[in-house]
Amino acid sequence: MSSTMENTKIVLASRPVGAPVTDNFRLETSAVPALNAGQVLLRTIYLSLDPYMRGRMSDAKSYADPVEIDDVMVGATVCQVEDSQHTDFEKGEWVLAYTGWQGYAVSDGEGLLKLGKNPSHPSFALGIMGMPGFTAYMGLLDIGQPKEGDTIVVAAATGPVGATVGQIGKLKGCRVIGIAGGEEKCRYAVETLGFDVCIDHKADDFAQQLAAACDKGIDVYYENVGGKVFDAVMPLLNTGARIPVCGMISQYNATALPEGPDRMGMLMATLLIKRIKMQGFIIFDDYGHRYNEFAADMTKWLTEGKMQYKEQVVDGLASAPEAFMGLLDGKNFGKLVIKVADPVSF
Repeated sequence: MSSTMENTKIVLASRPVGAPVTDNFRLETSAVPALNAGQVLLRTIYLSLDPYMRGRMSDAKSYADPVEIDDVMVGATVCQVEDSQHTDFEKGEWVLAYTGWQGYAVSDGEGLLKLGKNPSHPSFALGIMGMPGFTAYMGLLDIGQPKEGDTIVVAAATGPVGATVGQIGKLKGCRVIGIAGGEEKCRYAVETLGFDVCIDHKADDFAQQLAAACDKGIDVYYENVGGKVFDAVMPLLNTGARIPVCGMISQYNATALPEGPDRMGMLMATLLIKRIKMQGFIIFDDYGHRYNEFAADMTKWLTEGKMQYKEQVVDGLASAPEAFMGLLDGKNFGKLVIKVADPVSF
């Protein structure tokens, strides 16, 4: 493959203070290097946008290293093998990779997950069959441990994690209360995803509506938002409630502690008095060895039509920064995916 091919990429130009802005990103082009023995050239078809990326833009200590200034933004991708000097990969194969916000990448094959020559829904590997679906599955079933008749509450109910949590909860015989932003999302959660109730967190009486919907308390609260949603949830938690924590999107752009009274004492007392289990987790660090278990169940549920899945596909790599900023503001509806290029027939 000629080294004169151009690779378009989006790099981190500066670290955001508060919410990311356009100037934090920079679009660049560079030559695609020639392949050496044992390497493959990957052509990005789909790029996943996920809230965790905001944390990688910061240099604060976390569970993963930050993106360095002038480096390509991180992200999971679904790619086709454009060219191969690797004995285990053929041209035209689809793979799940972690090559970030760019059109091409060279890999030695490490960490690539083969998706076959003609996957029916390749982008699903970034959502329902990938990190978000796996996060929902393990967080709910292993940490949340739902029992038939339990009340489960999940925020961001139409996002790729929340929507999956709620549907698995229904499959396990639970009553599921969703929280989402806006009438359209709430209607989708009930009518399409099968939630029992979905409450608009933008409503002035949100906390009152949640309390009325959870008249028997909350047994499992799947935490991915934090902020005012958790404030409304906390007094409704039952003794022995379980809280899997996979994210805190309301806090990702924060530059200071939340306004108002210190809630830490109330939280600690609630955890103690009600013997509540609250556990954070990093999906592949903690559960990577159980991916096959998840994949078998999810494939079965999808095949049987028991799981609904919604994608929001945005065209063009250049659209990624704006789409990502919208994601952090809750403007997405479903799993947010950037279509970087059209597939190629080999």
